[in-house]
Amino acid sequence: MGKLTVRALRVVLAVVLTGTVFVQALMVWALVSGNDPEDGSLPLTPLRLITILGIGTAQVALVCVWRLVTMVRRGTVFSHAAFRYVDLIIGAIVAAALVWFAVTALNAPGQRDDPGVTLIMGGVGVAILGVALIVLVLRTLLAQAVARDVEATQLQAELDEVI
Repeated sequence: MGKLTVRALRVVLAVVLTGTVFVQALMVWALVSGNDPEDGSLPLTPLRLITILGIGTAQVALVCVWRLVTMVRRGTVFSHAAFRYVDLIIGAIVAAALVWFAVTALNAPGQRDDPGVTLIMGGVGVAILGVALIVLVLRTLLAQAVARDVEATQLQAELDEVI
C-alpha cells in the first residue's frame, strides 16, 4: 500500500470520525437538553438513543480500520494481532445490524398500511449481516495468510540452519 493511499484513507477516516462524533454530540445534547419536544409522530428519544449506538458501532469500525492500515503500513498485518481488530469490526457490523433491526421494529407500527417498508428495512438489516459474513470470510483468508507466513518463516529458519 503506497504512502499516498494510506494518507488519503487516513484523511477520509479522520473526517468521517470527526463528523460522527459531532453528530453524536448533537444527539446527546438533544436528549439532555430537552429542547426538541416530540410531536408524537415517532418515538424520538428511543430513535436518538439507537442513533447514538449506531454511530458508536461505526466509530469502532473506523478506529479498527485505522489500526489495520497502520499495521499494513508497518508490514505487520499478517500477524495474530490483526485478528483482534478484524473481530472488533465483525462485532461492530453485527451490532449495527441489531441497531438497524431495532429501528425497523420502532418504525413498523407506523407502517401498518404499507408493510413493504418494514420488509425492505428488514432486508437491509439482513444485508448488513451479510457484510459481517463477508468480513468473516476475509478474516479466514487473513488466518490462512498468517499461517503461510509462519510456515515460510519456519522453513527459512530451517534452510538457514542447513546452509
